[in-house]
Amino acid sequence: MLEEVERWLTARSWSVSDRPLHQLLSAKRATGQSVSVVLPALNEEETVGDIVAAIRRDLMREAPLVDEIVVVDSGSTDRTSEVAAAAGATVVHRDEILPRIPAVPGKGEVLWRSLLVTRGDIVCFVDADLRDFSSDFVSGIVGPLLTDPDVDLVKAMYDRPLGSAAGQGGRVTELMARPLLNMHWPQLAGFVQPLGGEYAARRGLLEQLPFPVGYGVELGMLVDALHLVGLDALAQVDVGVRKHRHQDGQALGRMSAAIYRTAQLRLARGHLVRPALTQFERGEDGFEPRTFSVDTEERPPMVEIAEYAERKVA
Repeated sequence: MLEEVERWLTARSWSVSDRPLHQLLSAKRATGQSVSVVLPALNEEETVGDIVAAIRRDLMREAPLVDEIVVVDSGSTDRTSEVAAAAGATVVHRDEILPRIPAVPGKGEVLWRSLLVTRGDIVCFVDADLRDFSSDFVSGIVGPLLTDPDVDLVKAMYDRPLGSAAGQGGRVTELMARPLLNMHWPQLAGFVQPLGGEYAARRGLLEQLPFPVGYGVELGMLVDALHLVGLDALAQVDVGVRKHRHQDGQALGRMSAAIYRTAQLRLARGHLVRPALTQFERGEDGFEPRTFSVDTEERPPMVEIAEYAERKVA
């Protein structure tokens, strides 16, 4: 490991217990910063309500740390929107945001558009499929941004069990993202969960970043933030254990392809060799190929969008 990374691990890796809630509230009052929490959601009616309810109870009613919770529904066919609204979130459909630019499927698309429907100086992203959710996920990653002006982006780190096996979750991280980062961006090798969906950043940083529309958004954001603000502006906070719905192997393969594509563009900014992934499923006549397109689009930095610029002036 690079000496710079070893130093970073000591200086920029914390535990949620390092910043008690009363300290965060004091820093929030002193700096006047506002906090938005965004949950990108697609068919998460079983979990999204509990997450929203916990944040509202712990970080809005009992302690005024969070100023707004926005759930961006990216086309759910279940009761995700109704459940989130009933729990107290502001619910916005992806297609209603910036309608002049047709939306495409993908998590990064939703996160990018969320900048237009939130107001917080600090924006905190939380996946909507978390189980046994703790509001520490939010206060933990928001904390360094409220208390340290030199920090611009904070990732959560945690254990990810796979069923009863401790630490076996995060298969795409271990098989794809971590090798890519260690080989090509070794300064980022200290991140425990580089693909984790729980992270917070200053709006001033987020609005300058391009957003891959799909699963490559987390890796792309880390790499681009490193180049834009430097390693010392990045941090991570241990928030315990993350439990969530796991995807099957083929879905993970498609995720890996999107992440590799995101890395490829940042390495060369060149053409894609083949923006598709073929997988196989056993059918009546043997193994049948199924080919999926790999996300090949990125959204520009939000500061380049006219509607966003107009909103900042207003």
